[in-house]
Amino acid sequence: MAIGGNSAYSDVGGLAPLVDSAVGLAASLGFDQSCAPEQGQLLSVLARGWRGGRIGETGTGCGVGLAWMVEATDPSTSFVSIELDHGRASASAELFADHPHVRVEQGDWRGLVEYGPFDLLVLDGGGKGKDPSVDSTLDPAAGWLAVGGTVVLDDFIPAGAPGAAEHDAARRHWLEHPLLRATEIRLSPTLATIVAVRVR
Repeated sequence: MAIGGNSAYSDVGGLAPLVDSAVGLAASLGFDQSCAPEQGQLLSVLARGWRGGRIGETGTGCGVGLAWMVEATDPSTSFVSIELDHGRASASAELFADHPHVRVEQGDWRGLVEYGPFDLLVLDGGGKGKDPSVDSTLDPAAGWLAVGGTVVLDDFIPAGAPGAAEHDAARRHWLEHPLLRATEIRLSPTLATIVAVRVR
């Protein structure tokens, strides 16, 4: 989730209907930590590659990132997203009520593993380990990610940018993970995402 992420949509037009509805829901709830438009576009591309697969997400928020992915796929693709906040989880579940292949659960991010392993796993609300005092890094082989599957870790400060050092420990963990082949993608001068494929 990106601080100011929902506000960033104020100048973005031509959104898919479900994304537009999710952005509107976030605005109505005063939630400004939706995934940034650049991240949404990346999620859309990645999800399109897993049509018919199983996609999981930690940190539903108000469903903006989830909406980007649902709009890019079809009903053969199953989604499970989990959100800690009761109000946002309930509102997001209602938003996707007409999409029976989409499930929004309320709970701690660790509960998502019950629905894995996933072909595409988006870690937006837990599991990245960017701040070890509040979040631990998950083990992709412990029921989370299928072999050949892709994991996405958003909201990194790009390597070399001011403040990037605060993310370096988590960045190294994922880029050097022995089960993964990973790269960092710069989406804007202040925003980067790590994308990794489980190779074994």
